[in-house]
Amino acid sequence: MFRRLITGLSRLEDLTLVTILTAMILLAIGQVVLRNIWGSGFVWADPLLRILVLWIALLGAMAATRDRNHISIDVLSKCLPDYLKKPSQFCTHLFTSVICALLSWQGLRLVLMDFREATLAFASVPAWVCELIIPFGFCVISLRFFLYALSALFDREPSRC
Repeated sequence: MFRRLITGLSRLEDLTLVTILTAMILLAIGQVVLRNIWGSGFVWADPLLRILVLWIALLGAMAATRDRNHISIDVLSKCLPDYLKKPSQFCTHLFTSVICALLSWQGLRLVLMDFREATLAFASVPAWVCELIIPFGFCVISLRFFLYALSALFDREPSRC
């Protein structure tokens, strides 16, 4: 049952990523066509595209972390003796988890600040709604790296999460 839940969440994550990318492409093409034919486009489209770039970046980072395709600089680990590789992975994953947790916390503070100030992103859409992906995305990434750290500590390969 747990594996089915994780598989379902992974599919939902991928579907959301594809949907947002498709919306971005269609909206951008629509803007170009409208500007070239009628000389103007939708006023709200450019700010929305900027927000969708933020969403697709963090959803992509979440998917990359899930599939362990994230950027990794591991020059040092290639030079380490075998008995130090697992402790090195543990420290690296734990450090990354802590940094992402801090980014999530600061993202949450940004969302709360914009909520209190009633800041608008565009049209009448509140900025805090557009920024929700920041604390959520970094929280998910932090949890995944924490699980990777635990798996390195206990010398197991974790399931995709």
